[in-house]
Amino acid sequence: LAHPDRPPSPVNVTVTQLKANSATVSWDVPEGDVVIGYAILQQRQDGQMQRFIREVNTTNRACVLWDLAEDADYVIQVQSIGLYGESQASKRVHFRTLKETDRLPSNSSNQEDITMEGLDKDRQLQTGEIIIIVAVLLMWAAVIALFCRQYDIIKDNDSNNNKEKTKPSSEHSTPERPSGGLLRSK
Repeated sequence: LAHPDRPPSPVNVTVTQLKANSATVSWDVPEGDVVIGYAILQQRQDGQMQRFIREVNTTNRACVLWDLAEDADYVIQVQSIGLYGESQASKRVHFRTLKETDRLPSNSSNQEDITMEGLDKDRQLQTGEIIIIVAVLLMWAAVIALFCRQYDIIKDNDSNNNKEKTKPSSEHSTPERPSGGLLRSK
C-alpha cells in the first residue's frame, strides 16, 4: 500500500538508445504530484551486478545507464522521489544490451549514438564560431584601416593648415634688406 503523501510510481518506463555498453531509460510521472527526483534500480539478471542511481532536485525524466556488460540481460525499476518519501517501484522492465558487433537497423536513425550526435553539434558550433570570429576580425580590420585613412587625411590637413599659419603673408611682413637685416624706419 502506498503512503498518501508519497508520489505514485512512474509509468511508461522504456529503454531506448540501446548499445553494447549503455542504454537510456525514460519514464513519465502522473500529473499533479510533486516529484523532486528519481531512483533507479538496475540489476543484471545473472545477479553479478546491481546499481542504485538516485538523483534529487531534478525534473529529468530520463537517465543514461553506463558501463553495462555487452550482450547481457538487465532489469530496471524506477521510483519517484517526493517531498515525503519515495514511491513504490515501477513495473520491472527487461532489456538486453547489444553485442559490440551489432549495428542498429538503418531505419532507426533517431537512435543514433548520443555521443556522436553531440560531437557533430560541437563541430558545427566550432565551425560557426570560427566563421563569426573571422567575420568580426575582418570588420575590425576594415574599421582600423578606415580610421588610419581618416587619421592620415586629418593629419595632412592639419599640417597644411599649420604651414599656412606659420608662413606670413607678404603684405604684412617687414621688408628685408639685401644683407638680411630688418629695415628701421626713421
